[in-house]
This record gives sequence, C-alpha cells and structure tokens, in this order.
Amino acid sequence: MPPPAAVRYDQLARTPLHRWWRPILGTLAAVGGFLIVSLGLVMAAWTVATLARLPLVMSGDRMFVDPLLDLGFHLSVIALAIPVVYGTAWAIQRRPPGTLSSVLGRLRWNWLALCLLVAVAAVVLGQLAEAVTLLLTGMDPVYGWAGWETFLPPALVILVLVPFQAAAEEYMFRGWIIQAFGAYLRNPWPGILLGASAFAALHGYTDWGIAYVFGFGVLMGWLAILTGGLEAPIALHATNNVAAFGVVAASGDLDSALQQGELPWQSVVGTVVQFAVYGGAVVVIARRRAIRSLSR
Repeated sequence: MPPPAAVRYDQLARTPLHRWWRPILGTLAAVGGFLIVSLGLVMAAWTVATLARLPLVMSGDRMFVDPLLDLGFHLSVIALAIPVVYGTAWAIQRRPPGTLSSVLGRLRWNWLALCLLVAVAAVVLGQLAEAVTLLLTGMDPVYGWAGWETFLPPALVILVLVPFQAAAEEYMFRGWIIQAFGAYLRNPWPGILLGASAFAALHGYTDWGIAYVFGFGVLMGWLAILTGGLEAPIALHATNNVAAFGVVAASGDLDSALQQGELPWQSVVGTVVQFAVYGGAVVVIARRRAIRSLSR
C-alpha cells in the first residue's frame, strides 16, 4: 500500500495499513534479520576460507589475516542491511520498499549524481582545511604513498563495496529509524536525533570523533527530510568513506582501515567546512531545481 499524497519523507510509513505495532515489530525484525544474514555470511566465508586454506584470525572484529579480504568481508556484511530493511518494509509494514529511498518511491539517480559532485567538492575542501589546520598547529597531516601496486587492489574493493556499505547505513539509521518515528510523530527531530545517536554509538570513535559522527548523522537526517529522500545522505556518506579508506589504502597501512578512535581537535575545522559546504550547496541546489520533498 503506497503512502498518501503530500507527506514528508519521515511520514512515508503512514500508509492506510499502518498499525501501531508495525514499526515496533519491523524494527525487531530488521535487527534480527540483519544478525541472521550476517551470521550466514560469516559461516559461508569461514567455509570458503577453510576449503581454500586461507588463514583466519577469528578474534574480536577481525576474521581474515589478509587485511584486504577482511575489509571486503566487513563492508559486505554491512551492505546486507539494504535487502533486510527493504524486505522488512515490504513484509511487516506492507508498503513499497522504495519509499525508504525517497518520496517518489525510488532513488532519484540524477539527483544522486548531482549530490555526488557536491560531495566530492565538500570532502576535498574539508580535507584541505583539516590539513592546513594541522600544519598551522605544528602537526603532520601524515599522508603516505605506498605505490600503485599497493594502492590499486584495495582501491578497487573500496570503490565497489563502500557505496553499498554507506547506503546500507543510511537506509538503517536515516531511512528506517526516521520513518519508524515518523509513523507516530509529526515532528521529525526525535527520529533524526535517535538515528544519529545510534549511528554514533555503533562507531568506535572517542572524544571529537563522537561529535563528528553524531553531527554527521544529524546533518544527514535533516537533509533527508529537506530533500525528500536518502540521495543527499548517501552521496556524502559514500564519498566521505571512499576518501577515508582511500587515504589509508594509499599509505599501505590497510590493517588500520577499520580502526576507529580519537580524532584530533583540528579535525573539527575540516568537519565544519565539509558540513557547511555540502549542506549549504544541497539546500540551494534542491530549491533551485525544485527537488520534491513531499509524496505525490
């Protein structure tokens, strides 16, 4: 059952079939479904690795000894959230899964492509601002280069898998959570803030890193409501992650690709620049191009 006309992105789960229990049951089903399919992928990867005699670690959050295989495995696990959330919207809430993407019931690919161009500019400017701030405060930005032979294999894995990983997190923390709250509340901010809090809690950052991830979640949630879909959040999330993993891959230190922890206070400068450039540009372009923010 499609949503009614002229409703915001956060209220797309309010179809004629909506009942108070559907978002609650759907959330439990999404979490449980993700755990089940993740475990299935773990078992499949373990079986293949054993048959192929690939060395395994199987301790903490590490599975493969080879850091490239381990990175690809973790990105693939997170990407599984997309079909899980889609299936939950269809099976539990009885609505078109595409309503998780936008008010048009699908991803607006032209708008996504335009947001990607803006995201690249915002990420580059943010990185430059952070690097300059580090230099001015007597710290080395530490950008390394290990050579093309070391960089190209992980770069290919990153370019192929990171967009799906980033999109999966947006579908879960911005799409599902915001729309679950929107099924009950007219104000979108409780869903935005809870989604941002859950997003920050499931990352391993500390200190300024927590503020960055939480602020990122708030901005992405606000842009999802303002533009009527996940295209703008997915674009920045994917670009930001590709850049972050790419820098690590370029340095040849792929073992630290999944490590999260403390960020220097200088990173706040880059964060402010990135958020301001991207948020401001998306708002201006969305208004000029009359990007639809209500269902039809």
